[in-house]
Amino acid sequence: MNTTQNSEAASGVVSFDGKADSGWWPWIIYGGVLLGVLATILLNLNTTFLHPVVSILEKHRWAKVIVYPSVLWAAMGFLLTGFRTILWLRYRPLPQASFDEAPMMSVIIPAFNEGPMVRKSIVSVASALYPLGRLEILVVDDGSKDDTWEHIQSCAREFPDLVRPFRLPRNCGKREALALGFENARGDVFVTIDSDSVIERNALLALAGPLRDPRVGAVSGRVGVYNRNAGVIPRMLHVRFILSFDMLRAAESGYRTVYCCPGALTAYRAVLVRAVMHDWRNQRFLGAICTTGEDRALTNWILMRGYDTLYQSSALVKTMVPENYSKLCRMFLRWDRSYIREELRFVRIVWKRPLPVRMIAMVERAITNLRYPVNYASLGMFVIFVASRPQVLPRFLLSIGLLSFFYTAYFLRTERSLHFFYGVLYAFFSTFTLFWIFPYAFFTVRARSWLTR
Repeated sequence: MNTTQNSEAASGVVSFDGKADSGWWPWIIYGGVLLGVLATILLNLNTTFLHPVVSILEKHRWAKVIVYPSVLWAAMGFLLTGFRTILWLRYRPLPQASFDEAPMMSVIIPAFNEGPMVRKSIVSVASALYPLGRLEILVVDDGSKDDTWEHIQSCAREFPDLVRPFRLPRNCGKREALALGFENARGDVFVTIDSDSVIERNALLALAGPLRDPRVGAVSGRVGVYNRNAGVIPRMLHVRFILSFDMLRAAESGYRTVYCCPGALTAYRAVLVRAVMHDWRNQRFLGAICTTGEDRALTNWILMRGYDTLYQSSALVKTMVPENYSKLCRMFLRWDRSYIREELRFVRIVWKRPLPVRMIAMVERAITNLRYPVNYASLGMFVIFVASRPQVLPRFLLSIGLLSFFYTAYFLRTERSLHFFYGVLYAFFSTFTLFWIFPYAFFTVRARSWLTR
């Protein structure tokens, strides 16, 4: 067995199936990115294209209060995108751990009403490349009402030297289930995996690699969609996940500050988890106990302790995603409530980062979060414009399409697939059907409804 097997070439471009790309293909993608930027700039400088908007601005001077800040933010956004692109192109995964140096690892899988899928998750971990005697799998049934516990017990019998089953008497939430696993884990490294996710065989060794650096407190894996062929929504989310979990986290890893290490696959230095677990477990926000966003919250606690968080693209996991609109909204609502809460916490945490990282993070978060007031103000303005000048609508739609084509070039570098069209479709879908979620999350940030996993 090759104990130092790597799934990525040291200098190649990696597709999601683990194959390294090199040669002419990446340069075609880079050219596409450059052409997309030039086309966007030229289109926005074209007076014929912008004439209806300019004429409206001359008639409604109040709109300049929205347009000018939006243009300024767009310019800053292009600069930020350029900076992220440079970091993304420079990113390379760190070498994975060998069998000889692999640390004692505890994998915690919380499960609630997961059914047969929990078995697939457990088996994927039990089948992973990792030295026997240095791996344990703790599976916590969070008060399931279906046959989840039976599947967990079956796996415990099948892998008696690996799987340790635990069961909460009632549904207490994912944070409590993870806490029970952390309390009983014996490893030097804790790995969290969602019960609706399966990992690739070398994922655990890949996660352990960056933790050889004592400055690293957590390592995020790379997340794809397990049920990507189950419908239009999973296909769109597959593209979005690659852009979010590959492009953005690779860029964040460039300055050693991955803001959210996802529960689907993340490795933590166990001593840090034990040190912050009481505060993390009893976290409150505006007087309400925090039950969601346990992964972003734990990442913040790690950063608060002065440790770095990295991204490891060679640690692959595929997770189930919603297949209908209702469940998709619930997922994004949970994410956005957690995002709001933890972004406010990060304002205090950022001062604990080294000065260069602190400056990058402050600028990056400021530009990123300014998109909310700018986007909603602009959307409201365009609704008013379209009511009076319907010819503005196709120009608005064309702008969305061009920008989405530009961003799908990042997807094509990662995965050569015609599925990049679903990224364009998602841009329109999110603009017109998901715009309400963030404002609703903002005004109901303390709510604890719609929290099923």
